[in-house]
Amino acid sequence: MADSNITKKALASAFKELMEEVPFEKINIASICEKCGMNRKSFYYHFKDKYDLINWIFDTEIIDLMVNRPDDRWVSLEMMCEYFYANRDFYCKALRIAGQNSFSEHLREFARPLFRDRMESILNGKAIPQLYVDLFTDGLVCSMERWLLDKDCIPPEEFVSVMKLVVQGAATEVCHSINEEQRAERQTE
Repeated sequence: MADSNITKKALASAFKELMEEVPFEKINIASICEKCGMNRKSFYYHFKDKYDLINWIFDTEIIDLMVNRPDDRWVSLEMMCEYFYANRDFYCKALRIAGQNSFSEHLREFARPLFRDRMESILNGKAIPQLYVDLFTDGLVCSMERWLLDKDCIPPEEFVSVMKLVVQGAATEVCHSINEEQRAERQTE
């Protein structure tokens, strides 16, 4: 397992270096392998494609960051935003990649269960309609993307402060709406 991670990290490091120098579309597996002195077979043993490698970089680095985080979700969001801000050049390029298997889609898939968990904990375990989860996930991820891609990107703590106000206000409205719907259902029974 240790050798596997060493190989993956070497490929990731080579890929990140290439992303500083070359547009994503022009990076191919051969150039990644050449940069770190490996063969294509080694790459494909660990990753499906370069999209998979971007997602692995994020997953690995964000998990390392979040392992010892406080249990405060706003602190976690701020830590994540600080991570994105510190690695802004790489993630701005990654976020501009469109289509299937894009990093943007991966980020949404990563965030969706976190939002569902948070919303269900606010509502004491009540089921949350998928539409609500998708709405919050897409809203926050899109906001993060716009924030990072803005040439005048504000500091992460300022961004999180604004997001906290917006999300808490919207979450309060969603909770109120769900409670009203449930009350109306009970009255018609």
